Amino acid sequence: MSYNPMKSDFMLSDEVVARVPYSRAHLYRLEDQGEFPKRRRIGPNRVAWIRTDVEQWLTKRMEELS
Repeated sequence: MSYNPMKSDFMLSDEVVARVPYSRAHLYRLEDQGEFPKRRRIGPNRVAWIRTDVEQWLTKRMEELS
């Protein structure tokens, strides 16, 4: 099996929205407020989030809600 960095290291917006129960607009607002990981430009017309950043954010949120 070949290594696919797009699949393992980065999350595109569709995957982030599927994992985080917020709309894209709300995620962008949280990001602007420093309350959600920042998107990274990975190409001229493409942005993604670093998977570990999003998963750490989710873990922290779950701990806060417990």
